Amino acid sequence: MTIVSLNPYDGVELARFATHTPQQVDEALTAAVAAQSRWRRVPVHQRVELLRGFARRLQAGKARFAELITREMGEPIVESEAEIEKCAVTCDYYAEHAPRFLADEPVASNASESAVVFDPLGVVLAIMPWNYPFWQFFRFAAPALAAGNGAILKHANNVPQCALAIEDVVREAGAPQGLVRTLLVDSSAVASLIADERIAAVTLTGSTEVGSIVASQAGRALKKQVLELGGSDPFIVLADADVETAAAVAVKARFINVGQSCVNAKRFIVEQAIADRFVAAFVDGVHKLKIDDPMARDTQIGPMARANLRDDLHGQVERTLAAGAVLKLGGQPVEGPGFTYQPTVIDHVGVDMVAFREETFGPVAAIIRVNDAEEAIALANRTEFGLGAALWTADLGQARRLARGIDAGAVFINGMVASDARLPFGGIKKSGYGRELGVYGIKEFTNTKTLWFGPTKT
Repeated sequence: MTIVSLNPYDGVELARFATHTPQQVDEALTAAVAAQSRWRRVPVHQRVELLRGFARRLQAGKARFAELITREMGEPIVESEAEIEKCAVTCDYYAEHAPRFLADEPVASNASESAVVFDPLGVVLAIMPWNYPFWQFFRFAAPALAAGNGAILKHANNVPQCALAIEDVVREAGAPQGLVRTLLVDSSAVASLIADERIAAVTLTGSTEVGSIVASQAGRALKKQVLELGGSDPFIVLADADVETAAAVAVKARFINVGQSCVNAKRFIVEQAIADRFVAAFVDGVHKLKIDDPMARDTQIGPMARANLRDDLHGQVERTLAAGAVLKLGGQPVEGPGFTYQPTVIDHVGVDMVAFREETFGPVAAIIRVNDAEEAIALANRTEFGLGAALWTADLGQARRLARGIDAGAVFINGMVASDARLPFGGIKKSGYGRELGVYGIKEFTNTKTLWFGPTKT
């Protein structure tokens, strides 16, 4: 089989690669297990030097890696550069804090000496998506490798050059041979990888549909999983909010990375009293977004990553409008080669409409009008997803109360949802389970082991 890399801006083929053979896959797994068995015995304060090497290599190659991201999946170049920067910052963060996060924890006891220790699980299969091809890997790998694990990367097949470049970064930073490997394989090979006894655990960032399949496969093998899946994040604007500021932030929250992020704001739930003001300011901001070649530094909207994604999104828009929503802006594919879609705003979206019920993974914003704060929270929770949420209000006391009632892994008050190395990241319901980042993320792929010492004769 051949894996083909296309430029989504013009549809031109960039490269093609033969998939790895079963023998190559077998050799990679064997080498990873051998390397990890040695790596786990390296003290954590030495392991983190590898993370510092990652950060240096990422910074040194930022221009090259960012261009690779942009040409292969369409993220605007300035945002691609920020992605590489974020990877480097996260590697440095764990290099500094991993020894403390993984330190043994004494447990007080009158009868004995006890402690909790954190041992690595082994080789983790990382099934990664295309939308942030470097970030998705390094936010997993930095803590997982610091904890003593190894990694096998099965990346999305539309970003093979990014996948191979990641392997280069790891090798050039000085990782033990075999500890981290990229496998170019078809998605049909994932089930056998999960079932292989050399794989100790699985992490997936991807769609809810794929997450369900991977969870069932890993569950049959009784292997630990972390799943970061889809989202339909609410962006709630209450009547006392700073409307103009909220609208300006809403534009970025929805359209960063051409709307192709699990934590993009997707449903804008606005109190009726200020809805017209918000919509007017929001539409004005969206209208000003620059649509062009993503390699141009002033481009804010480039192509979607694949033709089928654009087609699916357009179908969601058409079905939502057919149900009675009002188109305020956009609503059509951009003519010409490539897979660009117009930034789109749809107002008066109802709870039974597609843009409310489904995740819209692209540059489409749905406006939902509500009567009060309680209705806003109720509609925010009326979804199968539970990843992130934003809440805008001038009353911070009210914000704290309402935020506790929002079904989400994170609630950002008067700001846009974003991942941060210091904070746990993940969701509930059909947005998945487990956490990445922060102290919680580094312990996901560890064995939380109890040590108990009985009395000894002196």
